[in-house]
Amino acid sequence: MDGRLRNEEAAKRLGRNVFKARRRAGFSQEELGGLAGLHRTEISMVESGDRLPRADTLLKLASALGVRADELLDGIEWIIPAPKRPGSFVVSPAA
Repeated sequence: MDGRLRNEEAAKRLGRNVFKARRRAGFSQEELGGLAGLHRTEISMVESGDRLPRADTLLKLASALGVRADELLDGIEWIIPAPKRPGSFVVSPAA
């Protein structure tokens, strides 16, 4: 782990969104990895929710899948922190 905050629910939701987009596009994990310049294991880790990708990786995935990055973030929101409360993610129920 590199010290970044990783919300389990947000990572799982993003992974599910990437998985669905990849299946719609008809790519294997290896094919998507080749198009995005990523290793197949990276795709697998993102889809399983074990890795929350950086912004550049998210953009590579979206571009290779032919979707907008916000489509991969569908259902995930950041709640702005208040003075006495830290920020947090809100993940909508899966559709």
